Amino acid sequence: MSIYARLEEKNITLNPPPPSVAAFVPFVVTDDLVFLSGHIARRDGKPWVGRLGDTMTTAEGKEAARAIGIELLGTLHAATGDLSRIRRIVKLTVLVNSAATFTEQHLVANGASELLVDLFGDIGAHTRAAFGVAQIPFGSCVEIELVAAI
Repeated sequence: MSIYARLEEKNITLNPPPPSVAAFVPFVVTDDLVFLSGHIARRDGKPWVGRLGDTMTTAEGKEAARAIGIELLGTLHAATGDLSRIRRIVKLTVLVNSAATFTEQHLVANGASELLVDLFGDIGAHTRAAFGVAQIPFGSCVEIELVAAI
């Protein structure tokens, strides 16, 4: 089944990349790699504000990471013109706006990781780093960047 059929089956619609809010571009394609800039969690088109372990639960953070995964796919589609060109999701870097005592960043990150494996199968399995940070732009709860091979 094609990636687009899987998206349709899961009722996922891809949107174009959100506009840059600072001095960067949404993606860079070089040789056989695509680097996507960090995408923050959004809800209803606005930053999804919150701090894990303080104002948000792990389950809510995981939902936010999944939503970012969908936005990343829209940007990846814009970068490649066709998601079937993806040979491998290489790496995710996940930043989680965390209270000092929160230690489940890896579980939050699973929201995006599980989506990519579900949609792409084996080529969606990737390396990953998940960090707790003191703050993310606009107070967003999660930010994720992605590297893919084409």
